[in-house]
Amino acid sequence: MKVLAVDTATASCSVAVIEELSVCAELTTRKKQTHSKHLMTSIDSVLKSADCRTGDMDGFAVTIGPGSFTGLRIGMATIKGLASAVDKPVVGVSSLETLAWQCSARTRLICPLLDARKAEVYGATYRYRKDRLIQQSAACAAKPEAFVGDIKQPCVFIGSGARLYHDKIQDALGDKAYFVSDDQNVIRASSVGFLSLKRFKTNETFRAADLAPLYIRKSDAELSVAAKTRVHPTPHENANMTGRVTPKEGQ
Repeated sequence: MKVLAVDTATASCSVAVIEELSVCAELTTRKKQTHSKHLMTSIDSVLKSADCRTGDMDGFAVTIGPGSFTGLRIGMATIKGLASAVDKPVVGVSSLETLAWQCSARTRLICPLLDARKAEVYGATYRYRKDRLIQQSAACAAKPEAFVGDIKQPCVFIGSGARLYHDKIQDALGDKAYFVSDDQNVIRASSVGFLSLKRFKTNETFRAADLAPLYIRKSDAELSVAAKTRVHPTPHENANMTGRVTPKEGQ
């Protein structure tokens, strides 16, 4: 089975063509421009290196989050367009699961962390059981020190959040905290592709139009709109919330 996989969840952009257990071609870059400036160029380059076309793919895979809202939209829209054009299925893969899968640890708890800005991280915990990656805790957004506060056992940290908050994690966990090498902190599209293979084979796929992102928290734009459209409570609503209505002046 041949899969074109893409990751645009973070500052890096990765594209790969994989076939069963082989990487046919892969390109991972980190540039200052938005991913929309170079994603299609990267896809064209990888397809050329793999000596194939989008029509040769059996399916497409893409990270669906958590991560950069803009980056995720670019990657998912691109893959949706390519998959729709050739009428092939799509698999969405968690960016946190991909990082955990890239971690070589097999005996310790694994904690992928992504920089979520606002001094927070996106994170979850995973563990290998009989060579299968099992998620141990739900993905969430939290302050790094709050997230690791619940970890009481040796744990391997991986991802941009782990690199950014290395010292805070080390201070909180001491010798229970382990970190991967810098090159492992970047999401690789080939990993996205390999994780998708089983889901293709078990028909855990989406039509391109049905693929949805995993944001975890609302974007700044959504929060701004919600704040502007929030309706101030009426006196009767105040009564429901506080148990009394504040008398108007003169009453």
